[in-house]
Amino acid sequence: MTFAGWLFATGNFESALIAAVSVLVIACPCALGLATPTAIMTGTGVAARFGILIKNVEALERAHKLDAIIFDKTGTLTEGRPKVITIKAVSAGNEAGLLRLVASLQQGSEHPLGKAVLERAKQDRLELEPVRDFQSFIGSGVAGKIGDSTVISGNEAFMRAHDIELGDEVKLAAAWEEQGKTAIWVARDGALLGVIAIADALRPESRPAIDELRRMGIKTLLLSGDAERVAQEIGRQVGVDRVRGGVKPDDKAREVAELRAEGYTVGMIGDGINDAPALAAADVGIAMGTGTDVAMETAGVTLMRPNPGLVPAAISVSRATWNKIRQNLFWAFIYNVVGIPIAAAGYLSPTIAGAAMAFSSVSVVSNSLLLRRWRPRKLRVDPPHAEEIRK
Repeated sequence: MTFAGWLFATGNFESALIAAVSVLVIACPCALGLATPTAIMTGTGVAARFGILIKNVEALERAHKLDAIIFDKTGTLTEGRPKVITIKAVSAGNEAGLLRLVASLQQGSEHPLGKAVLERAKQDRLELEPVRDFQSFIGSGVAGKIGDSTVISGNEAFMRAHDIELGDEVKLAAAWEEQGKTAIWVARDGALLGVIAIADALRPESRPAIDELRRMGIKTLLLSGDAERVAQEIGRQVGVDRVRGGVKPDDKAREVAELRAEGYTVGMIGDGINDAPALAAADVGIAMGTGTDVAMETAGVTLMRPNPGLVPAAISVSRATWNKIRQNLFWAFIYNVVGIPIAAAGYLSPTIAGAAMAFSSVSVVSNSLLLRRWRPRKLRVDPPHAEEIRK
């Protein structure tokens, strides 16, 4: 159109050709092609330097829109190293025998609570018995044969499902759960043997991370397979907006789907095999680097350090990258919007147009490289929060 217009207006072929070539040069979309990939490459690089491994571009592009974050409890907000705190046997003085029996049963378990029991038995140098016909019931408990007896261990609902009479120990277990401890019941051949209290300490970064997410306008939720009272107490300590306890793996994925149906862009943070369905169902799955291979393989983002404070940092770097992409697209378009009419009017030679086009590419790349200055916001543990977590 420029060539035809100039040729028609002036009748000068050379002038028409120069103006047309200038338009072609200034309209070259190099900067437009560089706008997004340069920002993404710089953003993922700077995130990796701070322990945030972004495995795919989709996760980086979606993370800036997150407005709801779901946390698993064990190994995410807590340290993931539960310890046996108290052992209460129905028959007084039989605590060592109770621990030996349940540790023998847990030999076939991969659950963190089972490992806590085994670790305590190892510390006490107890000799364990072989277990046969081991069965694991997800989110409930375990069962197996030790000697000639059938032994089961699990939560209160698991005991009641097997018609175990729990007696006055129910009040004791409830008191433990209100303190954030998990009660593990043990029964043999249909008779209750006792109950064990297990606690998992909160990570000191958990409360500041939740506070930072709230400052960013993001809703926070805690889903846990532990008893409702335990989950509620942990949720109160870290300050999440909503808590659900007694949640099974499928329930976590269902919660993610329900939030997405409500219009939320959902992020899921977990570290275990049972978190994998929810990690896959979320808009952005974030796995702890200390978790299972299945969780890390499913998630789009992996936190190389077990620090919940990296969750708001991952969202922050995504927002910074997205802002750079928008800035780059603005500069790429503004050169064309301003430059093409000037070139069509004959005020730019092909040489100047080429220089302007090259400068637009340089400006876009330089703007992307400014992302290297990004730093995660430092989260400090408020003294009152620290004292509450220590208690």
